[in-house]
Amino acid sequence: MSDERDAAHQRPSGVTDETIEALGKLSAALDHVEDARGHLYAFHRLMGSGESTLEEAHALLEEAGHTDLADSLDRDVLGGDPLPGMWSFQMVESFDDGYYARAKGLHQRALDELVEGRRHVFEAEMKELRRTHGRDGHEAKPSDVDDYQR
Repeated sequence: MSDERDAAHQRPSGVTDETIEALGKLSAALDHVEDARGHLYAFHRLMGSGESTLEEAHALLEEAGHTDLADSLDRDVLGGDPLPGMWSFQMVESFDDGYYARAKGLHQRALDELVEGRRHVFEAEMKELRRTHGRDGHEAKPSDVDDYQR
């Protein structure tokens, strides 16, 4: 067991603390964007489930003789756009192809230009500052754990 960080997470020579801190903040911001994307996908799945359940409600209203309500549901809600001109799949595609792609691309560009493409350098340095060398559960990398299985 070497108890030293892997090279993939070490700061390249000449990179300043300020640059590492800025990249850490940029990565944290992208984490928030990733969370927002997950919520958008959850919205998409919920809208699909909602539409299916509305279809069931439509059928039950018709069976119960409430044709006016069933007709209104069919005309005014079922198949309608949650946002003007868009079903939820179109919202997801628009977000993925627009804002998300730009944010992800800029993050990768910053890593490539500033730290040779290395990811999580800020976090790796934070781990190194906080871990207790030689203590179980505080290993530098997974391969330092005796029973680590790939």
